Amino acid sequence: MEITVEYAGEYFSLDPDAPFYVGRQGDLELDDNLFLHRHFLEISNADGLWWLSNVGARLTATVTDSSGGVNAWLAPGARLPIVFEQTTVVFTAGPTTYELTIHAKGPAFRIAPRDGADAGESTIGNVPLTASQKLLILALAEPVLRREGTGTSEIPSSAKAAERLGWTSTRFNRKLDNVCDKFDRIGVQGMRGGQGKLATNRRARLVEHAVSSRLVTRDDLSLLDAALTGASGDTGA
Repeated sequence: MEITVEYAGEYFSLDPDAPFYVGRQGDLELDDNLFLHRHFLEISNADGLWWLSNVGARLTATVTDSSGGVNAWLAPGARLPIVFEQTTVVFTAGPTTYELTIHAKGPAFRIAPRDGADAGESTIGNVPLTASQKLLILALAEPVLRREGTGTSEIPSSAKAAERLGWTSTRFNRKLDNVCDKFDRIGVQGMRGGQGKLATNRRARLVEHAVSSRLVTRDDLSLLDAALTGASGDTGA
């Protein structure tokens, strides 16, 4: 199986006899971001499979197939086999979110398109989102969704996102707590705050999960402007 990595319009063909490193340094040098590990991700061939490994010490990555139907959390020290035709990898270091795509020629698995479309509330598992909760996610994910293709984007602060929605910071943070609690209850990693887990990391993880799982898409961005003109109401916390 041939593997190619796509990032910000560039394509890198991988050698099965040599590991490919992604990070502040390596085969794919992202940028001089001190929050980013020198070597964060490794793509290598072993035991007849290609593997994506997290060789960093602190950062995590969200890994999904092209349909968003398979969504995995890649913690430090973990590795996953690359088995899909297209695998998207999203991760955050400091205020910057990165996205790259791994293309596989002759993959082991192909995902069949999912039939049907959402006709009501957006859901992940059995957890519904109110209109205001979806707006909150869109305000945080807007820079990622407006970006063309793979590359980098900046996650807005809570204050900036609240301003985008015309909300007070208190209202925004209360709704952020509610949204993260909902996802935490269904097992989405990295949503619950606490000692050593800053709000920035929680916002980043929320964006990673929502974008990679297709919970929000570029087509939803019109809801932000509609909300500011009063076309979208607040249906709860």
